[in-house]
Amino acid sequence: MPSTQSPAIEDYLKTVYAHTEWQPDPITPSGLAGALGVAPSSVTEMVKKMAAQGLVQHVPYGAIRLTDAGRARALAVVRRHRLIETWLVREMGYAWDEVHDEAEVLEHALSDRLLEAIDARLGRPERDPHGDPIPAADGSLVSEPSIRLDEAPAGHVGRVIRISDRDGAVLRELDDAGVGPGCELRVTDAAGAPSVIITVEGTARTIAREAAAGIWISA
Repeated sequence: MPSTQSPAIEDYLKTVYAHTEWQPDPITPSGLAGALGVAPSSVTEMVKKMAAQGLVQHVPYGAIRLTDAGRARALAVVRRHRLIETWLVREMGYAWDEVHDEAEVLEHALSDRLLEAIDARLGRPERDPHGDPIPAADGSLVSEPSIRLDEAPAGHVGRVIRISDRDGAVLRELDDAGVGPGCELRVTDAAGAPSVIITVEGTARTIAREAAAGIWISA
């Protein structure tokens, strides 16, 4: 059967998890409201509900943190989302900038049986089209040391690990520039300029600093 959990709670848990997946600072109620596009009062009520269910820890005006149970629930949703994105790209002909919104809908509707069949057909992938790790059914996932491109020093050589999917236009620009998960690059100029200059396969590319902040490369 499809997930019987509340889609709203699943979205909240996934957002709390995503906030700290690539940086250490926990999310605040105002940050959560902004990320979800809802009123602060809605966040307050939902956080109270999730805390009562043992899914988050929160004190008034403080940060929101997942409990072990909340993290397990969040990872289950993240697994669904990223497997669906991978399936849409590999099997359904979608581009990597087109899959996020589709996955947002389908992650609440797919049965566990169908999700397992998709995972098996895809060969148990460890990363989605954007390079984000796909949690295994037991909640484990593969990670490796990384650094944000906009924080990498000149001369740093690394492999692109993941790229944020928050902006489809940026994904299309990076695709045109030959920058994607798995590609090797060298940072040639990063000294506080509005752009980061990299070299990919011998060709210099200029990446806006805002876009570079959404690219993680191997440390």
